[in-house]
Amino acid sequence: MPTHKSAEKRVRQTARRTEVNRVRRSKIRSSVKKVEAAIAAGDRKAAQQALREAQPVLMSGATKGTVTTKAASRKVSRLSARIKTIPA
Repeated sequence: MPTHKSAEKRVRQTARRTEVNRVRRSKIRSSVKKVEAAIAAGDRKAAQQALREAQPVLMSGATKGTVTTKAASRKVSRLSARIKTIPA
């Protein structure tokens, strides 16, 4: 248990940040799953639309530090490459 005032504040801040990051990470995962579901269904238009909605969520998570910028870019790139393989 923290004994200093600053350590107590740190515990409070960490708990708050953890909860915010958990919500953000969950939104990222959900949006990526929607894209992957559309890819699995073979629906190119739905997959492109889902990626358009997922990209800002991913990049927002990267800007806020929930995921790294490179990881977010890599996910977007790989999803878009998989969408391109779906026949039109």
